[in-house]
Amino acid sequence: MHKAKNITDFIGRAVYGLISLSLGIISLTMMGVALWDIWLSLHERTLLVTALLNAIGLIVIGMAVFDVSKYLLEEEVFSSSAKKSPAKQREALSKFLVIIAIAVSLESLVFLFDAGTKDITKLIYPTFLLISAVLMVIGLGVYQRLTRDEVK
Repeated sequence: MHKAKNITDFIGRAVYGLISLSLGIISLTMMGVALWDIWLSLHERTLLVTALLNAIGLIVIGMAVFDVSKYLLEEEVFSSSAKKSPAKQREALSKFLVIIAIAVSLESLVFLFDAGTKDITKLIYPTFLLISAVLMVIGLGVYQRLTRDEVK
């Protein structure tokens, strides 16, 4: 039984490692494409502001994906297989939700600027995206408030 657990633990870590590596490569590729688009717009004298806004969106998403990749690598591959304490679980969940909230907030700001300069009628989507980011932060605060006594 102990040997089977070691094998499944190893397979799980290998799969999470592969997923983390894939996400890391995808995120770096997204950031590279963003920088390449800026480079092309500078040399072809096309709309630089549009290329910059698109690049910000790609870099923000790439950063969020990279953070998720790093999180998976740290928590699922390199962490000990022992049962995590409630404090460690709370810290890991908080860290993950903060990463997502930051990414959603930045992406909504990019969309707000883009919609504000092009078509003001398209502000509804970025506004709701920003509201959802605020609600995620509020939800995280409520979660931390409700679980603070259990962690000690």
